Amino acid sequence: MNLEPLATFHVELDSILDLGDSQWGRRRVINIVGGSFDGPRLSGAVLPGGADWQVVHADGTISVDTRYTLRTHDGAHVYITTSGVRHGSPEVLGRLARGEDVDPSEYYFRLHCRFETGDDRYLWLNRTLAVASAARKATVVSYDAYALT
Repeated sequence: MNLEPLATFHVELDSILDLGDSQWGRRRVINIVGGSFDGPRLSGAVLPGGADWQVVHADGTISVDTRYTLRTHDGAHVYITTSGVRHGSPEVLGRLARGEDVDPSEYYFRLHCRFETGDDRYLWLNRTLAVASAARKATVVSYDAYALT
């Protein structure tokens, strides 16, 4: 198994909608308002309209669950889902929550990505699993995605 660079994603985020505590943890929804992605086989725009339906657990760990749509540079539409986890020390998580710039080496933020499309040029994505290392900024999540080959 190898990792093949797929694309670097920059996903622009709206303000956090805090739904409060549930039996699974603190539910939050962060709407996706746009962005871009660029890589050797995949580039284009992140379309507005998706979101991250995340849960913040009692220990501060965040379970990530995103769903949104990509439009490639040549007009194909691709549905993407990511699932993952972000955690770190209480001090680092507090800085992230305040929107401060925090070096990604100070916390753990990893994703796995799935894709779905009917466009013949990108059918290979339907059979591709990707993993990513991510970073959180005040209004953007950036991640480098790698196809598992």
